[in-house]
Amino acid sequence: MANTHGEWIWFELLTSDPDAAQTFYGEVLGWTARPSGMPGIDYRLLHAAGEQVGGLMRMPADMDTGPVWLGYVAVDDVDTSARAFADAGGAIHMPPTTLDGVGRMAMVTDPQGVALHVMRGASDETSTVLRQCMGAADDNALGHVVWCELTTPDPDAAIGFYAGRLGWRQEGGVPMGDLGEYRFLHAAGHCFGAVMGPVPGSDRGWLFYFHVADIDRARDRLLAAGGDALQEPMEIPGGQYSLVARDPQGARFGLVGPRIAHTEDPS
Repeated sequence: MANTHGEWIWFELLTSDPDAAQTFYGEVLGWTARPSGMPGIDYRLLHAAGEQVGGLMRMPADMDTGPVWLGYVAVDDVDTSARAFADAGGAIHMPPTTLDGVGRMAMVTDPQGVALHVMRGASDETSTVLRQCMGAADDNALGHVVWCELTTPDPDAAIGFYAGRLGWRQEGGVPMGDLGEYRFLHAAGHCFGAVMGPVPGSDRGWLFYFHVADIDRARDRLLAAGGDALQEPMEIPGGQYSLVARDPQGARFGLVGPRIAHTEDPS
């Protein structure tokens, strides 16, 4: 793909029940799913308003983390980047592999054990699955990942590690009391997310936030579809609200959007 080294280019749900997950996210986020057409594998492409937002597949039988959302980051050279992760204290969990028509990729972890994929796509097109949300009424971002949040035991070490391997830059932040500072991360000139220290009751790893038009209505759909709200909607800088959720199979994700006042019909 034409994306710059260090940009997020894909998001993927590994789940124990693809059919149930497809139904759940369709009810919560309005996504539709289409077969990818890759031979020998049930890989589904997720869409919001006809645009791709990610992929869905059954998790490997020997996967011990449980259902999870994983992200893919563009790199100039997959083999070099995978070795760089390992040489700096991380690990390679899936060696560099080429899928015809898709691209070359590897699954790696950082020194704290947090996983992601590094990838060089086969397409010349630019991935736009990660959207910059330009405000509460930004329909262009609906259903897309708009924020990538890393929870890690050592934020300072993580910032240095990713700066060296992916070119990410840390600038700005928000104090969070006993939880320390919520520090913003930038790639290719854009702020795409943040890094923070351990949070009670939360696992280390990446949490991806999807944009919704109405945070309270989205929460209602989440609960009605069998998901859990691990954190109730809370106001964030810029006036929107976010919540942390878990789907029925156990994968964690986030929602972010405005809070809209509704006039109930007295009848």
